[in-house]
Amino acid sequence: MVHMERLPPVTGFGIDPGASTRRYDYSLSADTPLYPNSNFYPEEQPLEIDVHDGMEVGVVLSGAQERHFDDLVFPVVPGDVWMCATWETHGWRTTEPGTRDVVLIFRPEFLGDETLCHLPWLSLFAVPPSQRPRTTTEEMRAAVLALGHELLKEFEQRRPGWEAAMRLDLLRLLLTLGREWKPPARPNGQPGVSASNLPRIMPALVRVHSQLLRRVTVAEAATTCGLSRAHFCEVFRNTMGMSFAKFCLRARAGAAAKLLLSTDLSTEAIAERTGFTDGSHLHRAFVKQYGSTPARYREQNR
Repeated sequence: MVHMERLPPVTGFGIDPGASTRRYDYSLSADTPLYPNSNFYPEEQPLEIDVHDGMEVGVVLSGAQERHFDDLVFPVVPGDVWMCATWETHGWRTTEPGTRDVVLIFRPEFLGDETLCHLPWLSLFAVPPSQRPRTTTEEMRAAVLALGHELLKEFEQRRPGWEAAMRLDLLRLLLTLGREWKPPARPNGQPGVSASNLPRIMPALVRVHSQLLRRVTVAEAATTCGLSRAHFCEVFRNTMGMSFAKFCLRARAGAAAKLLLSTDLSTEAIAERTGFTDGSHLHRAFVKQYGSTPARYREQNR
């Protein structure tokens, strides 16, 4: 079972100065690519914020929540789903007592190069949160809710093969959401996201995840994957739905946020440890990613 360390809560975050931030270490790795969890909230809860290096899929089983992204807030009730990409800041608050959910946080290799009908599963995460598939019909809601309870049962009972069962249920859940969904057209005739190339870029993802306190260059990543720089950039964008540089920037900004909260290091020292050129570079990247300066973020949260 994956170890999780729950660190002390702090208040404030780029999304909402009044939010409570829970910082978790889900300890995802090649050997433990899945962290399943279920939460029960007997009372309404204030907004909490999280950011982590795994993909996330959650289902509301009872009660009601609000899911928060940088520029999007939407309600979720039983049978609704939310989805988060790697290193994507997201938040939630419960709006009804007795709310229960089931959540799966996983590394991309947990699902590999599976295709859902005509789409690779990564397509569902490679678009902005507002464009990702949602529950749209009562028939879909009933199917999603049933799969959510199946996931909860496997998580609670831990029978032999429960991880494989959760993987299959997760794929069925994504298939249910993606059957009638069509990804938005990409500009300039760019090809759509393709999970079939995930094994080719996985060494680069592993390298970024394991070396967050330094900058991994495109050249290093391409060499790690045995590809030319130009080919690597093309394959990475078509697989992850963003450039390698943007992916790394989001990851390093997340690492910097954790250091701001957990250490007394200066902004310059944190910039050096997380691969930014200097404090000014970190400042600009942090404002773009979190909507707050590093100093303001640290002050509010402490």
